[in-house]
Amino acid sequence: MTKYVFLFCLLVSCSTKPVEQPVTTKAPEGPVAEPAGDGTILRLDGMPVPAGAKIEKIAGGFGFIEGPIWFKETGNIWFSDVAGNVTRQWSPPDNAITEILRPAGYDGTDAPEGAHVGPNGMIIDKSCNVLIAQHGNRRIARRNQAGVITTLVDRFEGKRLNSPNDMVFHSGGALYFTDPPYGLLKQDEDPKKELPFNGIYRLLGGKLTLLNKEMSRPNGIALSPDERWLYVANSDAARKVWMKFSVYEDGTIGPGRVFADVTSNTEEGLPDGMKVDAKGNVWATGPGGVWIFNEDGKHLGTIKPNEAPANCAFADDGATLWMTAQTSLYRIKLK
Repeated sequence: MTKYVFLFCLLVSCSTKPVEQPVTTKAPEGPVAEPAGDGTILRLDGMPVPAGAKIEKIAGGFGFIEGPIWFKETGNIWFSDVAGNVTRQWSPPDNAITEILRPAGYDGTDAPEGAHVGPNGMIIDKSCNVLIAQHGNRRIARRNQAGVITTLVDRFEGKRLNSPNDMVFHSGGALYFTDPPYGLLKQDEDPKKELPFNGIYRLLGGKLTLLNKEMSRPNGIALSPDERWLYVANSDAARKVWMKFSVYEDGTIGPGRVFADVTSNTEEGLPDGMKVDAKGNVWATGPGGVWIFNEDGKHLGTIKPNEAPANCAFADDGATLWMTAQTSLYRIKLK
């Protein structure tokens, strides 16, 4: 026995060449986002963003920006700074940034610095007025072309709204909007909160109708091209979903169903602002970027700027997508 052990040890000690271990490379799980200027693009089957498209950072250094809108006549982009309490304008061709309104979402002086009490979503009505969802003032304000600001709606059944967030118009004139508690310093636990829910509403002819009060954080809102469906984002870290509601002939909505669920995604960001294109594709800001879904909820791809976007808007009749992403303004050219 000793002889065999000695022979084995001799063979081992005389071996000078190390044993080479096989090298294995783990293949990436699923598609990989491709470099695209100031960010990356994840391309899946049916992605509507053209090959070679680049994400461009246009301006930066803001607080937390939101609510972009495009003015067709001038090409200007307005966007909100929720933390800075200001509305700004980007203007071509020299990329000028100017202030439009300050304060833009809260007229008080008692909010802590950086509190999200400023303006959020914006939309243009048929008379070219700009409607502004004002968090701190807890209302939807209307700014006419002369710069005069009035209150469009601020109460439901005599109680103050939480902090209107985002809006979409129906072709019949109704305004649909969401009302989460983000503008309240303690949100649902804030003693100033008068409504025991966070609602989805419809405003028509001065009458405000509560459509749904079951979502924990209703946020971005959009209608399908045929206006048969209403999409609403839920900006809740515990339930990152987009809901889809059927729209009835009287303007009310049916029970919601989950359109897309990204709760398991750990990238920065939550389901937030969104837009729907002419083909019915949903362009929805969420974890890591702008998620693009077809009308059946199939994920077509994601536009991923270097900062997680909170909202987006089409411009140039759909040829450009603008994105408000934390401290910076981005755009990408489309088809």
